[in-house]
Amino acid sequence: MDDSQIIELYFARDEQAISETEQKYGRFCLRIALNVLGVREDAEECVSDTYFSAWKQIPPTRPDSFQAFLGRIVRNLSISRFRNMRAKKRYNSMDVMLSELGDCVPSSDNVEQSMEAKELAGYINEWLEELPPEDCALFIRRYWFGDSVKDLAGKCGISAAQMAQRMLRLRKDLRFTLEQKGVAL
Repeated sequence: MDDSQIIELYFARDEQAISETEQKYGRFCLRIALNVLGVREDAEECVSDTYFSAWKQIPPTRPDSFQAFLGRIVRNLSISRFRNMRAKKRYNSMDVMLSELGDCVPSSDNVEQSMEAKELAGYINEWLEELPPEDCALFIRRYWFGDSVKDLAGKCGISAAQMAQRMLRLRKDLRFTLEQKGVAL
């Protein structure tokens, strides 16, 4: 079933929409949640919450990209759960990934003081569009989907150390670009 048909099921308030969503995007959502949380049970709960959230948001929302819509929901829910559990000192699996970006993306306090978050997102999107396609894909896989450096290195046929250096160069380039745009880091 294609995405527009699934979305029509949501608009018709047909519960089959949930099962079709799970069948088509369940593994995709679970991978994102697992990459953020590292604990299967918590990841499965976030995926379940994602379906519920999609049910509440559609209608009135009609997503242009259903996969991106679900990916955003599951990622945000997973990060919220991660932060909640981190406050309780249960997780540390995502600390490295978040700390890597901490040097090149301003904190939310600085963003609110210096520019709207949409403007920052626009700068990052422009930067991503200028990257070679492989670098763009690697950056997104690492910092959006939460893939590990080791997994990315394996997919590219290079060592984890080489991949870590590549990610470092990308982060430095992003930082330089944002500084050139006047973003306070």
